[in-house]
Amino acid sequence: QVQLVESGGGLVQAGGSLRLSCADSGRTPISYAMGWFRQAPGKEREFVARISRLGGTAYYADSLKGRFTVSRDNAKNTVYLQMNSLKPEDTAVYYCAADIRQMYTHYMNVASYELWGQGTQVTVSS
Repeated sequence: QVQLVESGGGLVQAGGSLRLSCADSGRTPISYAMGWFRQAPGKEREFVARISRLGGTAYYADSLKGRFTVSRDNAKNTVYLQMNSLKPEDTAVYYCAADIRQMYTHYMNVASYELWGQGTQVTVSS
């Protein structure tokens, strides 16, 4: 199984951008559809984005579409989340996850993903 590690989080001012990365620490190929989720203190983990195994199809939470872009580079075995025009309400721990069971119709559900990274903190201030 892959071991997912997120990176790229940090502190950014409102309106700024960050690019998160998700890679396998053991350099095992990530050959699954991948999801990005986030969780703010005291709130449920929520769906952010999903990308298919080859990167040809992407889904986004409606509120984030247009600001966030998910992509992947399978040659580098890495999945990315580009976050633009960040707002304070985007502050959360961001997680990447692997959909091993190919739960195409339930891509927004945390239960559809079997492997999770440790998360990376994103803090947006003004």
